[in-house]
Amino acid sequence: MQKTAEDYNKNIPHLPGVYLMRDISANIIYVGKAKDLKNRITSYFHSDTNSKSSSIITAMRTINYILCSSERESLILERDLIKKIQPYFNAMWKDDKSYPYIKLTINEDFPRLIMSRKLINDGALYFGPYPQIMHIKKLIFWLNKIFKIRPCKLYFFENSLPQLSKVKSCLYYHTNLCYGPCMGHITSEEYKKNLAELELFLKGKFKKLESVWQKQMQQASHRQEYEKAKDIRDRLFAIKSMAERVTISQINIDELNQYISKTDALLELKEKLKLKQLPNIMECFDISNTAGTNPVGSMVQFVNGKPNKSGYKRFKIQTVNQINDFAMIKEVVFRRYSSIIRKNEKFPDLIIIDGGKGQLAYAEQALNEIGIYIPLISLAKQQEEIFIMGKPKPINLPKNSLGLRILQSIRDEAHRFAITYHKLLRAKEFIPTK
Repeated sequence: MQKTAEDYNKNIPHLPGVYLMRDISANIIYVGKAKDLKNRITSYFHSDTNSKSSSIITAMRTINYILCSSERESLILERDLIKKIQPYFNAMWKDDKSYPYIKLTINEDFPRLIMSRKLINDGALYFGPYPQIMHIKKLIFWLNKIFKIRPCKLYFFENSLPQLSKVKSCLYYHTNLCYGPCMGHITSEEYKKNLAELELFLKGKFKKLESVWQKQMQQASHRQEYEKAKDIRDRLFAIKSMAERVTISQINIDELNQYISKTDALLELKEKLKLKQLPNIMECFDISNTAGTNPVGSMVQFVNGKPNKSGYKRFKIQTVNQINDFAMIKEVVFRRYSSIIRKNEKFPDLIIIDGGKGQLAYAEQALNEIGIYIPLISLAKQQEEIFIMGKPKPINLPKNSLGLRILQSIRDEAHRFAITYHKLLRAKEFIPTK
């Protein structure tokens, strides 16, 4: 059974130190210092959330802390870490950029949930700011759907509704995504009852909200209102994924330096390979065969610069009958990403092929046939040249480059994984039959 934040809180000392908040992908999103670590970390779970910290509380899944000998030492370490790591929220609040807020227009008779670039004193409630705009747009869409908040831009009052002829064909109402306040199907008072629950969600009060919904679901089921009970049950399923328990643990400087080193490597790859985002998820392919017999393909996955063995895949070559590493690469790449589309899984940020220009070209053909674009490179072993899809000439990173070391690590791991599978199949051929 996984420990909760409260379980870990018992072991946090009343000492100075630095704490690091990570998101679900283990990325450090905030670095802070504390004169008393226990009091500071505990405050995140027991105090009311303000507009500044609510976005961190919603996003964090892990808290690590480093003990310091004094408050001054924690101040120096915090400053150095922020400079090296540049976490989302530290950078956001320092730069004071125009990041978006989620705005709940409670000053309207039938409030809406919208994205706002400005924080103004207009009677509405604001949550955030949040650094990733696309995530906020998706969150607003999801919340509108769950809480049946009207997503339209109509501005009207309870005693002055729009003409029925203009709104009676509203798709949001007829697809059960809205209560239809514009048609008089719900009063302002009834509509706003849902907002209390929405506020709990936006403030990260998942435990309290879960308790409210559990009670409502039981009452609806008791009254045989099964459709309503099912709707609340779906909300509970959704909230459980949002309210994963936050784990807290102590780390040391060596562990942190390893994390920073990997982060620097990913930042270097993003810059040198001209990627739009950090290659947090990388997948590498290799082929192994002996004189064309038992040909196999391997795929290994690195997440945040470390092997993710649960994401490894291996392939028996099915469509290539002669020695042709290029065609074999094309087959395994095609099979891998066709499968991802069928299963609606997440694509990697970068694909790496063990080989040169030829292997890269065939992997690109596979992606084109599927109809997808994912950044794609190959790493040629002899000169450690990096070929980039769409670029005529390779690039060479310095031998001491952190980015090159990660590429070499994932390439070598793919090679090891392919050879291991190939040897396994060869060994099975020589097992004598009875």
